[in-house]
Amino acid sequence: MSDALRQRVTARLKERRGLTVSVFETLPGGHSGLTFRVATDGGDFVVKAVPDGQKSIGRHDMMRQASILAALADTDVPVPAVLEIDSTEPAWFAMSLVAGESLEPVLDDPAVEPSLAAARMRRAAEILPRLHAVDHSGLPDAGEVLSPADELARWARTLHAVPPELVGGGEDLLVALSADVPEPLTPVLVHGDYRLGNILSEGTEPAALIDWEIWSIGDPRVELGWFGVFADGTNFPGVGRTVAGLPTADELVAAYAQTGPDVGDMTWFDALGRMKMAAIMGHNLRRHREGRHHDPEQEKLPETIARLIERGRALLAAH
Repeated sequence: MSDALRQRVTARLKERRGLTVSVFETLPGGHSGLTFRVATDGGDFVVKAVPDGQKSIGRHDMMRQASILAALADTDVPVPAVLEIDSTEPAWFAMSLVAGESLEPVLDDPAVEPSLAAARMRRAAEILPRLHAVDHSGLPDAGEVLSPADELARWARTLHAVPPELVGGGEDLLVALSADVPEPLTPVLVHGDYRLGNILSEGTEPAALIDWEIWSIGDPRVELGWFGVFADGTNFPGVGRTVAGLPTADELVAAYAQTGPDVGDMTWFDALGRMKMAAIMGHNLRRHREGRHHDPEQEKLPETIARLIERGRALLAAH
């Protein structure tokens, strides 16, 4: 932990908010910069900061994350409230610490009770149209609208950055996806990693949607295809679990469609979601084997990577 960062945060909260910091500790998990819990005499907060030596770009762009949270403050999308923003490098921002549990039922520990996991997943699908209905025309830092073809190209670059032997069959899946790219729907605000692991829930109700490092303006089916990957624990042999009673990907789409737009056939996007996950896991496995981030648990990934690619190809072949 950077003492300089702690001093900056402490001074800023005292000067601007009259708050005295008593605890400044690292929060585990997450890959979008540094994350800390800050306890003060006026309540607890979360601080996200650019790591020392890193630039404020990509997943470390704290100002872009803060800007979307601030923009959503007056909407019905549940997000943490932004308290302070400091753009001086290394940049950081402080937001409210929202009570809740963010666990992916098929992947994370401790295991979530099955009926609670199912209810949370259905509820997450039901409120997703709120996000997609947000007027994004004036959002700062939105960038270009991403079509399905753009999304495919984006994740193809990730796949190609992984040694082919770690993602066997991945190129064949990419070719199959490239052969029949759907025309885009009306673009919406896309979180980019919408799943229960990024939703703080109190009971069954979503309390806050967190981890906004890859938000964009794009096709709603990209979001739904990704969310659906986590509805089936058999996608993750060796690293995940099956959870009885979880809604299927089709049931999640049906719950979304109760108040959201009709998205039609989802086959291509379901296959894209599996390619994305395989590419991410291949990247993580590569980092481990190259010694860039030692984590023996990554050696469990090859079977899951193979399953994801196999299922993605099977979906497109059957379609």
